[in-house]
Amino acid sequence: MSGDGWSRDELARFLRSRRARVTPGQVGFPEGGRRTKGLRREEVAVLAGLSPTWYTYLEQGRDIRPSIQVLDSLARVLDLSEDERRYMHTLVHGQVVNPQPLEGQTWSGDVMGPLVSLMSASDYPVYATDIHCDLTAWNDAAAEWYDDWGSYTPEHRNMLRWLLVSPRAKERLPDWERVTCDVIARWRSELARWPHDERLTAKITEFSQLSPLFAGLWRRHEVQEHRSLTRRFRHPRLGLQTLRMALMITPDEPLVGLVIHFPMRASE
Repeated sequence: MSGDGWSRDELARFLRSRRARVTPGQVGFPEGGRRTKGLRREEVAVLAGLSPTWYTYLEQGRDIRPSIQVLDSLARVLDLSEDERRYMHTLVHGQVVNPQPLEGQTWSGDVMGPLVSLMSASDYPVYATDIHCDLTAWNDAAAEWYDDWGSYTPEHRNMLRWLLVSPRAKERLPDWERVTCDVIARWRSELARWPHDERLTAKITEFSQLSPLFAGLWRRHEVQEHRSLTRRFRHPRLGLQTLRMALMITPDEPLVGLVIHFPMRASE
């Protein structure tokens, strides 16, 4: 069986199992006079705004591919957990769109802040940024290698904004323009996962008005996935240095990534 066929069949089985789990009373339907456990197919279809025939085909594993919006509507009707909603997205589209915080046995609140604090003794930068490029936490070494972001007003603590407007960015990063291009390309790739985030749209407008460089690069539609890379620094005491960088993202807090810097190996 092909991978697509397996996904359709698995989605069909999954939907049937979750439909059986929802009682009619949970969604305002009468409980009596039923032979089947849970909701009927036509009830799920009506609640999700779908054609009963189309939804029946979906539960039969027919060759149809529901949209992201349809999957989210079904997740709402079937009262799916975030884990289950992500599972449906992965089955159908191969990736999760607009992931939300997980429920249950996960860290609550700020996850990256404590991780940065644990690395406060490091001689190398560690910082956390969210999908808007806002800097949410950083260690002392980040202030030494990059800038004292704590001296900025909260609305200006943004990595991309810092690159575009701060003189310190050009001073600390010998390859400033290349770094800026790289960050913009990786940011565009990330934004594809959050098409309905109004604050992201506002950030694009803000940066386009703030920087001709950003406006020009944004129009070029350069895209690059996150990956481990190297970055050169002009350190105030150590002079020119090259560090390797890696990004960590936890399922508990998908909106925030932790950027860790470490020295190059002797063989690199």
